[in-house]
Amino acid sequence: MKLAVVPVVLLFLAVAPRASAVITLGKSTQNFTLTGIGPNAQGQGQSKMSWGACVFDGTTTTCTLSGSYTGLGPGGSYAFIVSYSGNGPFPLNAINQPGSDLFFAQAVSNYDFVITLTPITGAQISFYSFANFNFLYSGPTCTGVPATSCSLSQVGATANATITGPITGSFNPAPTISPSGVISAGNYGGFPDIAPGTWVEIYGFNLANVRSQTWGGGDFVGNQAPSALGGTTVTVAGKAAYVDFVSPGQVNVQVPSGIPSGTQSVIVTTAGGSSLAYPIKVNTVEPGLLAPPAFIINGSQHVAALFSNTLTFVLPVAVSGVSTSRARAGDSITLYGIGFGTVTPDIPAGQIVDKLNQLQPNFQITFAGVSANVTYKGLAPNFVGLYQFNVTVPKVTPSDTVPVAYTLDGVPGPQNLVIAIQN
Repeated sequence: MKLAVVPVVLLFLAVAPRASAVITLGKSTQNFTLTGIGPNAQGQGQSKMSWGACVFDGTTTTCTLSGSYTGLGPGGSYAFIVSYSGNGPFPLNAINQPGSDLFFAQAVSNYDFVITLTPITGAQISFYSFANFNFLYSGPTCTGVPATSCSLSQVGATANATITGPITGSFNPAPTISPSGVISAGNYGGFPDIAPGTWVEIYGFNLANVRSQTWGGGDFVGNQAPSALGGTTVTVAGKAAYVDFVSPGQVNVQVPSGIPSGTQSVIVTTAGGSSLAYPIKVNTVEPGLLAPPAFIINGSQHVAALFSNTLTFVLPVAVSGVSTSRARAGDSITLYGIGFGTVTPDIPAGQIVDKLNQLQPNFQITFAGVSANVTYKGLAPNFVGLYQFNVTVPKVTPSDTVPVAYTLDGVPGPQNLVIAIQN
């Protein structure tokens, strides 16, 4: 079943063998070359880098560095593939600390980078993250420097020096969650704590082995959302989360129901292995109303409120791509949120909502301190994990920045929001 979409109201919004995720790379089948261009402003060595087997097809140059690997399943061969438009200079530089034979790559122009592993047995695996691998020279030859031996730092520090030779190294394709890399959905507050059934964004490296993928109708089984997408799965407190979007740098999931409060672990798993457990605090609720950065006007964060026609947002000025208008007392408007808690009848996380329901915690909302009548509060029909609040605008002093505040069981919501109301 395809997930329904309200205009502009967006939520962001098979596991491979669990062998060691650290791969040892053998010698490359093509030579890798660094040419010295002198130290950069930080005193680190910086060199132009290139490798063999480059092919220009009249539009794009594709360069491949390949060799053998061990350490993941039965082993096999790897290919590091860089492609870029035109046939100009190679789009990467190498940066290394003085005295080290290890380096990392720095982009100097746009390029696509793919790491492909071809196991001795089994399907080919591609990684689209440019992270977590190290190169090490093995028996290089060096020209252009007055030294009996050379290192990457000498090449980086010496203009026009060249070092060429086969390489060894290691590559860790296991997912890595960045520090402070798990938050509730950014358009709904982006809080560092989460709650059962809420939506979270996970940031890091190697989080998926596909460029990007968003769930579609074919990923659902009846009303049930997928717990795996593009080969990526996520667990929260050991329970499978529902995966809406995956890419190497970001994964969006809905937290499963029944997660205990307190510090719990988030783990991302791909064909390359599993991330280290990311500790995060789980609360019973972690409410946030939809208020995207695009709705920050003159420094004030406007809540995303739709008129009953579901086409026009309550805003004082035009915003690209949407219809806008100020509200009046008596207007019925709809707000959306995440993390507001359980409903009656119970609808577990991961299900498309197919019936009306009522939020169990007591939700109240005020405009400039005046209570508003809430005619519906519960999970939004035809969505997954999205709350809907139908509210009648009370009579208040007109302003483009009328404060909007809400409480849940008497606890104030954490957001500072405003709304535009006219006579």
